[in-house]
Amino acid sequence: MRIVFMGTPEFAVASLDALIRNKYNIVGVVTTPDRPAGRGRKLSQSAVKIYALENGIHVLQPENLKSQEFVSELKSLQADLQIVVAFRMLPETVWNMPLLGTYNLHASLLPKYRGAAPINWAIINGEKETGITTFKLKHEIDTGNILFFEKVDIAEHETAGELHDELMNKGAALILKTVKEIETSFLKHNELKFSPQDNRLACHAPKINREVCKINWNDSGVKIFNLIRGLSPSPGAFTEIVMPNGEKLILKIVRANFVKCQHESTNGYVSTDNKNFIAVYCRDGVLEIKELQLQGKKRMHTEEFLRGFKITFNRFDPDFFS
Repeated sequence: MRIVFMGTPEFAVASLDALIRNKYNIVGVVTTPDRPAGRGRKLSQSAVKIYALENGIHVLQPENLKSQEFVSELKSLQADLQIVVAFRMLPETVWNMPLLGTYNLHASLLPKYRGAAPINWAIINGEKETGITTFKLKHEIDTGNILFFEKVDIAEHETAGELHDELMNKGAALILKTVKEIETSFLKHNELKFSPQDNRLACHAPKINREVCKINWNDSGVKIFNLIRGLSPSPGAFTEIVMPNGEKLILKIVRANFVKCQHESTNGYVSTDNKNFIAVYCRDGVLEIKELQLQGKKRMHTEEFLRGFKITFNRFDPDFFS
């Protein structure tokens, strides 16, 4: 089979690598254009492009997926099958092009968490399990008929970064299984067995924005704890601190523990010995900060952070988020 692979971040590289290592014929890779990044604003290549070039694969980087130039070049690759992992929404002229269709890997148990950030939202919402799904693309995003899925448990303290890596590796194996099944079905003239999605079970996972990342200390401790896990290590849940001179700084909380208990302290009250621990009181317990990042500084464990920063305030004020 002639296969075109579409993807951008590191999450997609694992799937592309699995196909290459298993000797599948990848005739082209479609990824995002190079973008300025970092302080020097130098052009940065996507992880998928870097991998493709290292393996001598032809790369397409369209600005416009509907442009005649791109559509013509894609047609010239004569793909039998297209595989999509962590890429943009495709127009019908693109996903409907190959004979065997276009298949997508999604990092959730569809129809739950359709959208751009399924890993983050599964943890933010306190889910105990999630998974990966391969499905055949159609017009409405993340709604196509399901070919395969695999469930994955979410551990109590697991972060989005940790879950990302687990789903990335399991997803690569599921993509390999999917392509093998499509190939076998085609060669033996068998029909693939799909499962339609039940739209009544659908929920969405929109792109994470800055407002989502703000910690509201009036929320329950469990909700705050899940928010921190679901945004770690990036983009990070944050709060504001006020310095003695009145300057406000952003403080990201990267990792924490939560203990449910009763207390009489104010929501957002900060307790610390300025040596080993920082604890914040929530309405239903205490959140102990384990790893954090002050604006303009690197990520640090609490002990390291307190060696260079003394906490002179006693409250993360809920009024900041009114």
